[in-house]
Amino acid sequence: MTKDLERDLGLFAVIAISMGAMIGSGIFILPGIAMAEAGPAVILAFVIAAILVVPAALSIAELGTAMPEAGGDYIFIERGLGPSFGTIAGLGTWLMLMLKGSLALYGGMFYIDFVYSLPTWELAVPLLESTLSIPGVRALGITFALLFIAINLIGVKQTGGIQSIMVVIMLVILGVFIAATIIQVDGANYESFFSEGLDGIFGATALVLVSYAGVTKVAAVAEEIENPGRNLPLGLLLSLIITAVIYALLVFVLVGVVDGDALTGENENVPMGVATEIVYGDAVLGGVSIGFFAVAAIVFAALLALVSTANAGILTASRYPLALSRDDLFLKKFEYIHPRFSTPFVAILTTGAIIIFIVATQEVDEIAKMAGAFQILVYILVCGALIAFRERDLEWYDPDFHTPGYPWVQLFGIASGIFIIAQMDTQEIVGSIVIVIFGFVWFKFYAEDKIDREGVAKGLARRQAGKQFVEDTEQQLADDGTYEILIPIRQDVSREQEDALIQMAAPIVSRRGGRIRVVRFDEVPDQVPLDIPAEELSETDLEFEERTDELVRYLEVPVEVGEIVSHDTRHAVVNFAERTGADLVLARREATSRLGTLFGRDTDWIMEHAPCDVVFVQHEQRIGIDEIAIVTDRSPFNDPLKVELADAMADVLGARVRFLFAVGEDAPDELTETIEDYHAELDDLCTVPVESAIVRTDDAVSGLSMELESSDVVMLSTMTHRRLPDLLIEQRSDRLAAAIEQPTMLVHSKETRRGSFLRPILERLLFE
Repeated sequence: MTKDLERDLGLFAVIAISMGAMIGSGIFILPGIAMAEAGPAVILAFVIAAILVVPAALSIAELGTAMPEAGGDYIFIERGLGPSFGTIAGLGTWLMLMLKGSLALYGGMFYIDFVYSLPTWELAVPLLESTLSIPGVRALGITFALLFIAINLIGVKQTGGIQSIMVVIMLVILGVFIAATIIQVDGANYESFFSEGLDGIFGATALVLVSYAGVTKVAAVAEEIENPGRNLPLGLLLSLIITAVIYALLVFVLVGVVDGDALTGENENVPMGVATEIVYGDAVLGGVSIGFFAVAAIVFAALLALVSTANAGILTASRYPLALSRDDLFLKKFEYIHPRFSTPFVAILTTGAIIIFIVATQEVDEIAKMAGAFQILVYILVCGALIAFRERDLEWYDPDFHTPGYPWVQLFGIASGIFIIAQMDTQEIVGSIVIVIFGFVWFKFYAEDKIDREGVAKGLARRQAGKQFVEDTEQQLADDGTYEILIPIRQDVSREQEDALIQMAAPIVSRRGGRIRVVRFDEVPDQVPLDIPAEELSETDLEFEERTDELVRYLEVPVEVGEIVSHDTRHAVVNFAERTGADLVLARREATSRLGTLFGRDTDWIMEHAPCDVVFVQHEQRIGIDEIAIVTDRSPFNDPLKVELADAMADVLGARVRFLFAVGEDAPDELTETIEDYHAELDDLCTVPVESAIVRTDDAVSGLSMELESSDVVMLSTMTHRRLPDLLIEQRSDRLAAAIEQPTMLVHSKETRRGSFLRPILERLLFE
């Protein structure tokens, strides 16, 4: 049994990942340092840097649609130019990402120090001023580095949703700053625009190149992007354009409202903080001084961006020694995956240790320039790799996106990259040469004898470099009119729970003449590329396959088994159900809690996004089913679905169906007659014997739970939870499911609209 990989990153996620990796040091740290080199023309430096990145971005977009594999630029260079250049690219990218993470960590701490040094700090927090002391900037950076190393070691989940929210918050704060400040620019500040000449502009360009390093980060997760032919190139270009415009506007505003000496002085590492303090430090709104709060908002955005970049730097950087090790190009110990946390322990520890060393010993401008040098070196190799693939005219190389202007765009990328490196300081030039020489020497003496492959540039395509995604057997799963139930199995589901779900689905499928698809969804930490667990079959995987095959032999319905690896199980379940045309998702659900409601449940997300009906099961199934109870609630969609499922199960199992509805003790006869007529209409939908009961009680949960004691399976309606209303008033179905011990099927029709804010309140008023 093979494991498929799940593509669950859409266009917005691609843009969010790319922009989230770019918006950081570029605007919050570097403008002041760059202005010291270029003067007011620093604006052009940011624009030129964006232009220099375009050839590599377009090349990676094309290569990513041809080879949607984890690893990104390293994979493309290794396959195109050969393992020797792949070694250089892997080491160079690893160093660049570590330097970028170090820059964010070290530079971000200057903002904390800046806020603490403001005169308004004592006014804003007088009780803390006398007791709180801020450690040194480097010490703060090292402290945060240790925290992020620990987070990545234990595989704490990072989600695209959180990343998207952070990007939106940053854009809102920066957008408000631009809109409110651009009208205050002083044209005199732009005089002597080219005072530092072309050398100053190119030097500043080399410095700020690292601002755009994140644009190609998303290529490292190319195999996790849905519809990569559209979303990868479009996401890369949109994120680059949007970020370049934001950078240009922000630098234009900074130069226009702040005197050059203020930006390049002792606070040159906190240009956004300095600008906000100068412009809004004395601002008053409605008699209230807002200067401190304006600075606090900018500092919050800076820390949000820089801390996110630093954490993502450790996460992403650690993948490169792991990839090199798996390709026999680096020490095998870097391939070690921790058995408990499923994270690359050695790779993360080594990456973190180097970042701590950089933070402790290097200056901000040195870190930025060295990161830019390694970045442009990798971009040169990427452009060369694309040329190698194109010129070989390989049959399997069939990208969904083709770079416009080939080969001139790539040749420009190579030439401009070499030119910019030549404009850098001696340290950066030497560093670039050293990494190239070291990469070749390391490959020659360590890796050459361990591998027997070459890049396409030498005429030998590695096995099937254009490995395509397994599309979950989409071709054979085209809708053929049969009823299909998808049973998603999480890693924490026991054998008994899995068997109960399959046995519950079997009679429904038997009646409808369909099939069951049992899929185990393995969720791995973001720190680990999906292809690592996909290539390995653990004892648990083999046990899952064996026990499922054993159970299937006793069922008279077709059952197919598979496994999917993803970083986000809920997205993977919904995407799989949509691609395979599932009619029903039948999954296990743990008892709900108020805390779960507050932070959001995966089950709610699945109900809201699934393209089909969804049923969640609580409690273990009893042996033998004689009675299936349906608690009706006059839902126009859920009740018919419950009846349909119960009738199918009862027909195959020889069971009976019972309808129950709770009314108050003093409910009028007109209401009970209405319910009886309603149950009669539902009875017409059944082919098995049906009983009907109206439960008079002032406590619906207590009264119904007593009536349900004789039932073997209970069916209830469920709906998506709203955080605030359901936190205050719990859904009756949740309370009833928690009060009984019988296997409970919580049914949600795809036609059911999301519950409104008033739904839980109205439910309690009407039925209790």
